This record gives sequence, C-alpha cells and structure tokens, in this order.
Amino acid sequence: MSSLDLARWQFGITTVYHFIFVPLTIGLAPMVAIMQTVWHRTGNPVWLRLTRFFGKLLLINFALGVVTGIVQEFQFGMNWSSYSRFVGDVFGAPLAMEGLAAFFLESTFLGLWIFGWDRLPKRVHLATIWMLAVGVNLSAYFILAANSFMQHPVGVRFNPDSGRAELDSIWSMLGNVTALATFPHVVAGAWLVAGGFVLAVSAWHLARRADKAGTVETFRPAFRFALGSVLVAGVAVVVSGHWQGQIMVDQQPMKMAAAEALCNTEEGAGLSLFAVGSINASCDEVKSITIPGLLSFMSENDPDATVQGVKDVQQAMVERYGAGDYVPNLPVTYWSFRLMIGLGLLTVGLALVGLWLTRRGRVPGKGWYAKLAVLLVVAPFAANSFGWIFTEMGRQPWVVVPNPDGSDAIRMLTADGVSPSVGATSVAISLITFTLVYAALAAVELTLLIRYAKAGPAPDQPAVAADESDSTDERPMAFAY
Repeated sequence: MSSLDLARWQFGITTVYHFIFVPLTIGLAPMVAIMQTVWHRTGNPVWLRLTRFFGKLLLINFALGVVTGIVQEFQFGMNWSSYSRFVGDVFGAPLAMEGLAAFFLESTFLGLWIFGWDRLPKRVHLATIWMLAVGVNLSAYFILAANSFMQHPVGVRFNPDSGRAELDSIWSMLGNVTALATFPHVVAGAWLVAGGFVLAVSAWHLARRADKAGTVETFRPAFRFALGSVLVAGVAVVVSGHWQGQIMVDQQPMKMAAAEALCNTEEGAGLSLFAVGSINASCDEVKSITIPGLLSFMSENDPDATVQGVKDVQQAMVERYGAGDYVPNLPVTYWSFRLMIGLGLLTVGLALVGLWLTRRGRVPGKGWYAKLAVLLVVAPFAANSFGWIFTEMGRQPWVVVPNPDGSDAIRMLTADGVSPSVGATSVAISLITFTLVYAALAAVELTLLIRYAKAGPAPDQPAVAADESDSTDERPMAFAY
C-alpha cells in the first residue's frame, strides 16, 4: 500500500473511532441539562438521581472523546501537509475557534458543574450544565464549518502568487449553506444516539432490577424521556436530511448519483431500497428494488425531476478537469447510505414500540423488548458512523470539492494533499500504533460505561446549594458522584 492509501486508512480509522464518542456527548449533555432543570423546577429527587447518574456516564464519554479527538488535528500536519499548506489559512480558522472558544467553554463549565454541587447557588449550578451543552454544540458547529468548506469552499480566494487558498470572509465561511444544513442533521443524529443510549440503560434496569426499591420510580421517567427524544430526533433527522440531500444534489451531483448507484441520468428516478446483485466500479447497469419517483422528489421536490447519473457526471468532470476517475467507491457509498437510513429507522421503530408498551403507566418487563433495546443500542451509533463514511467517501477523489459555480481554483484532489516527504513505512507504524492504542481506549471506555451503567444511581445525597446553606464553614470542594 502507498503512503496515500495508508494515510487515508489512518484518518478514516481515527475519525470513525472518535465519532463514536462525539454524538453521545452532543446529545447527552442537553439531556442531562433537561433532567437537572426538571429537578430544579419540581424538586422531585428522581430527577436529581437521574441527573447524577447519567452525568457520570457523560463525563466518562467526554474524557475519551477529548483524548481521541486531539490526534485528528495532528494528522493534518503529519500525513496531509500538502493539504494543510494549501488551505491552512482557511481551514485552521474554525479549528482554532473550536479549540480556543468552544472547547475551553466546555471544559470550564464542566469543571464548575462537577465540583459545584455544594458550592454554587442552585440556579448558577444549573446554568453551568446548560453552558456545557451550548459549548458542546458550538464546538460541533465549528468542526462542521471546517468540514463543510471541504464540501463547498466559500469565503475564500485563491492567491496565484503563493498558490494557496486564503480566507476572504470568516462570516461567509461560518455561514456556509452546507454547514447550516449539516449542523441540524448532525445534532438530530446525536439526540438519536443519546436517546437510544438512555433507553437501553433504563430498559436494562427496569428488566433486571425492577424488584429493587426505587428502580421503577427512577427509570420509568428516564425510559419515557428517552422514547420521546428518539422520536423527536427521528423526525428532525428526516427533515434536515432532506434539506441536506437537496443541497448535495446542487453542489456534489456525483455523490448523490453514487449513493443510489444511478449509472445513467433518469427522469422521475426511483429511490433504490437495495441492490439485486453486485455493484461494480464501472457502474454497469445496477438492478435494484426501487420506490418510483422518490429520488427525484428527494432531489428537487418533484417526482418527475431529472437526476444526473454517474456516467454523465463523470464525463462532465473529465471535460472540465481533464482525464481522471472522478467516481467514488460505489459499493461503499451505496451501502453506507442505506445502512445510515436503515439503522436510524430501526431505532425510531424501537421507540414507537416502547411508547405503546409503556402506555397508561405500564412498565416494560423482562421480556423481549428490554433485550432488544439493549442489543440495538449500537444501531444509532452505527447509523451516525455510516453517515460520515458516506459523506467523506462520496466526496472522493476530492479532498476539497470544486464548486459548481466555476470557482475551480479552490479545489484539490486527495492524492495531491498527502505529505510528500512521509513514507509508507512511517505512516504504517503510526497507523498500527494508533489502532492498538485506540483499541485499548475502547476497552477502557466500554468497561467503565458498562460498570457504572449497571451499578445504577448512587444513594441519595443532599443537594445543598451555597445560598441555601446555613453554615459558613470552609467545606472542601467535593466531586458529587
């Protein structure tokens, strides 16, 4: 394998691994904030127990997410120096904003929330968890703005003297329509993950420890809250995904064609449910079971609209950019797109069944549903991962996709972005090292999450706020878990 192949594998492995933690943090932080808000407004100790319990799981996941995310940015300078040299003036801006603004916002208020239970007024302490949730989502937006530049470069000009892309308007970059469409889709997917996670943990306790005092009273509200979160997130994913798909048709027609393995341009194109037979790189006619007109509707809100096929887009790009293969890996893009949608719908279907089973105060017992809810906790995680695999693989062979408006100076092929001075041996060594280290971290993450999730909430502790204490003694700051 060449250094390009190995560098792509390394970035793909670290990115997919890192994104296992990211959506859980993005979704679980506001869910924990809502739990604490309910306790603050009602005084119900159940919601305090839930806040502390799921807050502990949030902290474990947050720590591992930070550790694994740092490595990604290092790779731009090590394995992708040509890319960094070309777009560093542009791409570095949102990354710096994420690190200096959003991440420090998260870290500061996370520390205040952890150690402020008995030191801060209740309202101030509640504000800290909400600021953490804001920081997490703000961090996500800056990262998505950077990624959206690679999908649709705006707010940038090309300097012919230096041969580099230079930032022209940070506001145009941050207001990129691609980022505006991607952000709600990613956040909705994160809520789907967090809701599925809370659903699985609650179902396990209701099935295995229903006879333990306080279990039903504690976890049935969490179970119902998770069901509602999954359903709302499911609707938001569909709506935002439809908007994102239409933008993709205009900006990256090849990606949409590859997602459907649509070889030839069609009028009134149908959405392929699954292929019958193989999908090959030459995009021979692919046989599939389709829903008539749905792809055209998804693309243009018109079931009779024309959708470009892979071969026609390839020919147009050859005429515009010269000889080359501009078709992404069709089997990967086709099946990752279906797995993203299918696993997401599976999670939503699980929530619908759960709402029916828990109607009129019912509690799910030790039957099939609890086992299924625990087993399918991986489904929303996998759906998010396959979504990013589709997004990034569908962009190939470009690392910066040229704009359809003719500003073609801002473009770069993936093969041109790799570091010319880093050999295959060096990349292979770092790839193996990072993979082994990440495997060890995965074992740590799973062990900690499973252990503390099974342990359940800690015994009730008094939640004394600073303005409610009648003592002036100098109490040490205490970790509230």
